[in-house]
Amino acid sequence: MDKLLITGGSPLNGVVRASGAKNAALPILAATLLTKDLITIKNLPHLHDITTMLELLGSMGCGVVVDEKMSVQLDISTLNNCEAPYELVKTMRASILVLGPLVSHFGRAVVSLPGGCAIGSRPVDLHLRGLEAMGAKIDVTGGNIVATVDGRLQGARIFFDKVTVTGTENLLMAATLAEGQTVLENAAREPEVVDLAECLIAMGAKITGHGTDTIVIEGVEALNGTTYPVMPDRIETGTFLVAAAITGGKVKVIDTDVKSLEAVLAKLEEAGAKVACGENWIEVDMEGRRPNAVNISTAPYPAFPTDMQAQFVALNSVATGVGRVIENIFENRFMHVDEMLRMGADIEVMGNTAIIRGCDKLKGAPVMATDLRASASLVLSALVAEGDTKIDRIYHIDRGYECIEEKFGALGAKISRVLN
Repeated sequence: MDKLLITGGSPLNGVVRASGAKNAALPILAATLLTKDLITIKNLPHLHDITTMLELLGSMGCGVVVDEKMSVQLDISTLNNCEAPYELVKTMRASILVLGPLVSHFGRAVVSLPGGCAIGSRPVDLHLRGLEAMGAKIDVTGGNIVATVDGRLQGARIFFDKVTVTGTENLLMAATLAEGQTVLENAAREPEVVDLAECLIAMGAKITGHGTDTIVIEGVEALNGTTYPVMPDRIETGTFLVAAAITGGKVKVIDTDVKSLEAVLAKLEEAGAKVACGENWIEVDMEGRRPNAVNISTAPYPAFPTDMQAQFVALNSVATGVGRVIENIFENRFMHVDEMLRMGADIEVMGNTAIIRGCDKLKGAPVMATDLRASASLVLSALVAEGDTKIDRIYHIDRGYECIEEKFGALGAKISRVLN
């Protein structure tokens, strides 16, 4: 099994390009199930989750052609079944996103209950209640969600008891082909939801209010094909910027989305970094200084993202002062802390709060990734640690970071992929 071997102590410097956003690409790929025309999605990141979603579409009979630039042309007209099997769904929770498009376009969907990172409870009941409100019949049996509808789904007013990104995306897609108007209230505002809506609009959907907590969809009879580029990955961008700050270096991320990272950039400035931005680039310069500890509290967009929490725990572990990190989204998202303690970090977890006392230096140690973003925090910790760190179970990181050793290596990190 592959591992990452990192020798810490080198400030990162240079320019790196942001990849396409996994969390935007996955729902956009699912959205292609809403048209029988040819559709091309560009700027896909080369990640295991993307490959899994393409395999899932292929398993339903869809035509999938990928070129060397990770653009994919999809032909849904050849679809011959509406089932998402457990073998594929178990590795990636985002597989649930095919549920809404399948039942809306084809009248039937059989989707295995999803898996993915073990970071806490992420129930799909909000998805199912929303589809039922639109007229779908839902049956959960044998580990599968079976959704059917006679004719078209019907527009409905749906209020989410809790902000849910994938729930918003699933019902947004389903509503595009429903009869009448659908209103999604307390909807997710994340940039990836907006990107999905823009792709659907390019396909002929009638959507307003995306980016706010109330999205209005006027159903249409059919959607058309299009060519659409996936937005840049704001979490990958943020991870590289924290890497600059934690190592005292200077990193410029290009081809990225500045507006989607305002909460993260504010905290980097609070940590003492010099932040400069252009139309599609962000640069963080730490000027060789040690960062200051910062307090963060995760919440739905536009507040501080839960997917950047682990990276700032790593930053605080070597910062001056004491930082408090409150995790409000997932109840089991401090699993990286035990691994960081092995590297000498001073962290105390009480419920959903981590108190991090910055230390002069971390020390390399064998550690294990427990989920996608936790693995990123271990990479960041290793970059600034004294000696060698070997990170096991890096299949987690390969789910969300494209060519991580090549990208960090180009910035001066001593990082390599090894087999033992």
